[in-house]
Amino acid sequence: MATVLVQDIGSKKTATESTISLDSDGVPPLGVPKEEKRFWFQRTRDFDHEAIATQPSVFDDAQTAEKYQPRSDWENLHRFDPKARWTWTEEYAIVRKIDWRITVWACIMFMALELDRANLTQALTDNFLNDLHLTTNDYNLGNTVFKLSFLLAELPSQLVSKWMGPDRWIPSQMVLWSIVAGGQFWLSGRESFLATRALLGILQGGFIPDVILYLSYFYKHHELSIRLGFFWTMMSVADILSALLAAGFLQMRGVLGYAGWRWLFLLEALITLIVGLFSFLLMPAGPCQTASWFRGKDGWFTPREETIIVNRVLREDPSKSDMHNRQPITPKLLWKCLKDYDLWPLYILGLSFQIPATPEQQYLTLSLRQMKFDTFTSNLLSIPWTAIHIVTMLANTYAAEIFGELTFVAMIGQFWILPFLIYLNVADTANANRWVIWAVTTLLLGYPNAHPIQVGWNSRNSNTVRARTVSAACYNMFVQTGGIIASNIYRADDAPLYRRGNKQLIAILAMNIVLYCLTKLYYVLRNRSRDRKWNAMTAEEKLTYLSTTKDEGNKRLDFRFEN
Repeated sequence: MATVLVQDIGSKKTATESTISLDSDGVPPLGVPKEEKRFWFQRTRDFDHEAIATQPSVFDDAQTAEKYQPRSDWENLHRFDPKARWTWTEEYAIVRKIDWRITVWACIMFMALELDRANLTQALTDNFLNDLHLTTNDYNLGNTVFKLSFLLAELPSQLVSKWMGPDRWIPSQMVLWSIVAGGQFWLSGRESFLATRALLGILQGGFIPDVILYLSYFYKHHELSIRLGFFWTMMSVADILSALLAAGFLQMRGVLGYAGWRWLFLLEALITLIVGLFSFLLMPAGPCQTASWFRGKDGWFTPREETIIVNRVLREDPSKSDMHNRQPITPKLLWKCLKDYDLWPLYILGLSFQIPATPEQQYLTLSLRQMKFDTFTSNLLSIPWTAIHIVTMLANTYAAEIFGELTFVAMIGQFWILPFLIYLNVADTANANRWVIWAVTTLLLGYPNAHPIQVGWNSRNSNTVRARTVSAACYNMFVQTGGIIASNIYRADDAPLYRRGNKQLIAILAMNIVLYCLTKLYYVLRNRSRDRKWNAMTAEEKLTYLSTTKDEGNKRLDFRFEN
């Protein structure tokens, strides 16, 4: 969120180089904005960890504070205190504590999701298609059915999560899909394959936006982007773990007369089931609701820590208190969110930005088997690109926050992919050295994925809880739609060189570069338009606007879009 502060009202003071206080009536001083160092490597020896960390916000002026007060039924209202002050030492300590208590388990849950949705690629190396009498087109159709079901479930799942609370709905999802995933042990042919793909998509759909909304309760915007970087890193770690587990589980072919891929589905589903059951115990409803028989009668955070968590997040984004965490989205609010055209540029990016790399990823293990690598080696050779991907994605996410540039940093991945796609399009890959093809594909798939940046970007530009709830689902629906498109680019009649498919991928990549530039231009022009209107108003007119406006969320004149 970027809310413009209203200053110079009456006798109120403005920011100084030492401390900031907009009210001299016994209000403690605020921290200096320029002192905030977001990342540990930015904190030099002369950085004062004991300085006040509380940043200026709309709550520091009595005239503006009343326009942004939390609603009366907000679950954390009892910890809201505009006069609360804390040091950087306290803030960094509580962020680390949230990381260990909240984010680590969120990452473990995501790894469980990835195990159950990615193990199909490992099953391919164990004669999966031939055992079930399937073709590569059937495989493509299965991926399409999964992604379409996943897509269609995104928004309903998010609405259920907002009504029940993500702490209840997410564990329920995990238990349900683990049962279906384990049921793949008994697959018998094309019909059962497609049916389980559809059920898995329906039950797993919405998980990712549910978790993103849940994490937003605890973190500032830049912190959330970095945590999402680690969140998607865990997907890559799960891919590595999945490959290692597959290398072992697939050796069970013949045990009790069953194929190795059947044991793979069953045993990894049991892992997810265990994680899902523990999630009921390890996911509190919010920062002020951590007490339970399992987490302790006093909860994870002290009253002081709860005060810091609540106020530091609200001071940055007051909109996070405009709904409580068990409040459903009404049809009217849903329609209002869906027609929010200012988020459409991000949805369009979500649709297309991953397409240039997706077909190569889906066909990697199958291609390795066709290049005469055995089952064990094929699974191990799928690990290096994942390791590279972890490093590049995290570096890209940090760069976006350090330089304060979301659009152009997110675009880097497209330029990374381009030369490798060109090589695959012009080279005789059918007769080239198999290690060269593997190296090119590995480097291509190791591109710096902008997904964490764009998910956080979407959250920032939503500016209300209800908009954030719906927009997270909408964005992921467009991402899944992109996956459906990508799953149908490499076709059997284009094998084995896939010349037509690679040309299509290059064309989509070129389109993506244009889309990123247009998105940047759109948000810059939107902000300039609002600046002209806002700066033309007097301080009194701004206060009148805040008191009487019917504008909500990112439609407010005091909001600026991140780009």
